[in-house]
Amino acid sequence: MDAAGLVKSPDDIAAILFDKDGTLIGYDASWGPVNRELAAIAARGDAALADRLLLACGMDPVTGHVIADSLLAAGNTAQISAGLVAAGSPCDVGELTQRLDRLFTDAASKSVPVTDLQGLFSRLKQRGYRLGIASSDNEASIRETARRFGIEHSVDFIAGYDSGHGTKPQPGMVYGFCEAIGLTPDRIAVVGDNNHDLHMARNAKAGLGIAVLTGTGTRQSLAADCDYCFDDITGLESLLPPRAAL
Repeated sequence: MDAAGLVKSPDDIAAILFDKDGTLIGYDASWGPVNRELAAIAARGDAALADRLLLACGMDPVTGHVIADSLLAAGNTAQISAGLVAAGSPCDVGELTQRLDRLFTDAASKSVPVTDLQGLFSRLKQRGYRLGIASSDNEASIRETARRFGIEHSVDFIAGYDSGHGTKPQPGMVYGFCEAIGLTPDRIAVVGDNNHDLHMARNAKAGLGIAVLTGTGTRQSLAADCDYCFDDITGLESLLPPRAAL
């Protein structure tokens, strides 16, 4: 992944930092209805405008397909709100950001996991790995998702766009994870469904960047920036060996 040759063997990895949307929870099942609702909010009920806003931010309003690395696929709430306003929403950016953050937090109760997250996280912890979640969603939404799926006690670190570690693809969330668990970035595997996640890994000089196909990315869109690509996060169990507990 890194031209300086910083890619590590899976044997060197001691911790995993997961993206949330499209990685822990399936993107289409979890976010398709939410994207339509956010467009309706931004359009103040104007259906034709809502469709135009969805298109401008990366979602086909007819098929529901979201373009990889588009604003809806990879942006945080503030970026999405600014994009909606730039595309014609009559709302104030600050007010819209607050409304969408509330929408996203409420949406955690309807999200669909890609697998039995509690079981997977428990097995990874038993193998000796430290675990974190870094998302472009707000921190409250991430914590509600972790609580809902029973993984909050398995997670050593949570960061959203509003947690003070910067935003993707900046490296700050990786650095925050490292500080929280006492490891260097080269011992971290970053797992995500779009290039914002993989570029964050590269910018932080993380040991591995791992892509999954449960979000908006494709093998083609992710190939240049990942070290491994799996259908979903269960592929980690075949890649990462048991290790001595830290």
